[in-house]
Amino acid sequence: MTVYIRTPYGRFPRYRYWEQFPEQWGPGENQVYFPVDVKEVNDEFTISAMLPGLKPEDIEIQIVNENVTLKGEFKNDIDETANYILQERPSGKFVRTVTLPDTLNAAKADAHMENGILMLVIPKAEEAKPKTIKVASK
Repeated sequence: MTVYIRTPYGRFPRYRYWEQFPEQWGPGENQVYFPVDVKEVNDEFTISAMLPGLKPEDIEIQIVNENVTLKGEFKNDIDETANYILQERPSGKFVRTVTLPDTLNAAKADAHMENGILMLVIPKAEEAKPKTIKVASK
């Protein structure tokens, strides 16, 4: 299983589109991708991301309404004079935005990192939670 995809073309479907319509795409910079799982449990969302080799201070998390953005950079010592036979470790900056179906409460979000796995728990905002209204008879 390949965990990281790093190509000059981004993800594979974009590459196929680029072959069909080359005038639509200019040369892009390499992007670093990492796997993310998102789940909804009761009134909160849990996001887990594989970010091996990074420290908590290397990751920036922004929460705006229903969008969660993860930013950071994989820094690897790449020997420019070496002739690499295989080079799969990711290097470079990354930005990943996940859009969730409900508004989030950023003030109560909790993030921690253990063994290269970022765990982010974000509760839904009060206005996003369902409300029960009793019907009165006259």
